[in-house]
Amino acid sequence: MRTQFHDSLDQLAAQLQVLCRCARSVLEAATSALLDADLAKAEHAIDICRDIDTQRDDCEAAAVSLLALQSPVAGELRQVVTAIQVVGDLARMGTLAEHIANVARRRHPEHAVPESVRPIVARMGAAAIAMATSADEILCSLDPHDAAGLDDQDDIIDRLHHDLLTAVLADDWAEGTTAAVDLTLVGRYYERFADHAVQVGRRTVFMATGQTPD
Repeated sequence: MRTQFHDSLDQLAAQLQVLCRCARSVLEAATSALLDADLAKAEHAIDICRDIDTQRDDCEAAAVSLLALQSPVAGELRQVVTAIQVVGDLARMGTLAEHIANVARRRHPEHAVPESVRPIVARMGAAAIAMATSADEILCSLDPHDAAGLDDQDDIIDRLHHDLLTAVLADDWAEGTTAAVDLTLVGRYYERFADHAVQVGRRTVFMATGQTPD
């Protein structure tokens, strides 16, 4: 019986990795759509999000089944409950990336990102995608050191977010109110995506070890 339980836990862990990779794929497509005014990429990102919704439901159902039918105790219970929390973070990452895709779709065929701030947004997108990649690696390695490193990556996003807001709120901003609103939202979406990636790393280490990374 316990062998079956641990096999089910391994399957749930594998599902989490798939979910994380899907969230990264949404962000990759959404960022490309945003920077290139690419409607097809925006639609593709939104389509992937439908898959994420299905996978989230499957993960939650699997976790609830483990709780209801396998009577986990101590460390096992911690793993299942924390996995449910990780599912929530990953699903939210997908939703935030979808919001970015929606900004690109709403402004198409115009560019939502003016040339004056394009480098900042491009760096934010690249940094957030890298964080999703790191979160995926941590789901596999369970390495506390790597999880702690996500905080450093998050600091990069925070600095870029500050730079973006500084540009948008500057007295010489000449790109209009619509662009300012879009970019304020986009910056927040990237920032929150990164915050959830940090949580994925921290929760994953806690799930495996019962300790949080320093």
